[in-house]
Amino acid sequence: MIAAQHCVTSALQILLRDQPLSKGKVSLAWSAAVGRTIDRATSVSLGQEGTLRVRADDRHWAREVGRSSALITSRVNRLLGNGIVTRIEVTTSGPR
Repeated sequence: MIAAQHCVTSALQILLRDQPLSKGKVSLAWSAAVGRTIDRATSVSLGQEGTLRVRADDRHWAREVGRSSALITSRVNRLLGNGIVTRIEVTTSGPR
């Protein structure tokens, strides 16, 4: 038996593979990689040289993203393509 999460990731990989790199593709990959809760507390953009810029609502979410950045990078690259994201840069938009 295959877990539903693996089926969804595989389906997204196939759907995104031949699509051009765009803001929407990056946002979808981010959402799938981090889940609904972190996605709601952040916004992302892909900068030059593979830097994924993450803007977190507060320091709590910035810390969580920073702590999990290696895993998140791996998951996002699985959907966007190997080596697209080389690092994650996290900033906050508010206190906490």
